[in-house]
Amino acid sequence: MKKPNFKRQEFFRYKKLGDKYRKPKGKLSKRRRYQKRKPAMASVGYRSPKDKRGLHPSGYKDILIENVSQLEALNPEIDAGRISATVGARKKKVMLSKAKELGVKILN
Repeated sequence: MKKPNFKRQEFFRYKKLGDKYRKPKGKLSKRRRYQKRKPAMASVGYRSPKDKRGLHPSGYKDILIENVSQLEALNPEIDAGRISATVGARKKKVMLSKAKELGVKILN
């Protein structure tokens, strides 16, 4: 089940409110009282299972890598690498070939 995109009450009305979620606290708030046709409120029931929390949608643990030695330290069954943006094209090409050789998944 996909989680709803929780947004603040009346976020569409005032630009200054932004998209950050805040719990509605008004005494007569329709959203706080879970009335029909009101967006969902964030609650404990929407939390993901502990073993799935913080993982990339592919199911791997997302690890930032900057050099070949960090790439070699990854476990191909549970880890996937994301090559840092500061790595140049030449070094990236070497890292991609090494990842293929080791059987490590690269996310970017």
